[in-house]
Amino acid sequence: MQQAPPQTAAQPSTPAKQPVSQGTTGAEPKPPAPAALAKVADIPAGGGVILKEQSLVLTKDASGKVCAFSAICTHQGCVVTDVGDGTINCPCHGSKFDASTGERVAGPAKSPLPAVAVEQRDGAIFQA
Repeated sequence: MQQAPPQTAAQPSTPAKQPVSQGTTGAEPKPPAPAALAKVADIPAGGGVILKEQSLVLTKDASGKVCAFSAICTHQGCVVTDVGDGTINCPCHGSKFDASTGERVAGPAKSPLPAVAVEQRDGAIFQA
């Protein structure tokens, strides 16, 4: 009969090496601050700017109040391209929306542009 090899005492396992962090204080790092959508000064009074990447339109009335709306027309989903004469204008079928409320004022769209919550601080506009 064959004998089983002699049992040896289990070797203590060595702990995995932990990465050494340098210069940490133990506090979690802060996430980066959100980027401003636009500077208030860059939005013309009585007009607006279209932010295609965010699908937003920012408007500013004569008193300096900034509003934000979806830049997607509620008629067939085209992106609005112009703000002028108090309206946000869609180039596809001629829908027009009130620049201060987003309400439909002309064209085939039946619904207003949805409002988007924004806040103004330090001379810039941020999504809320």
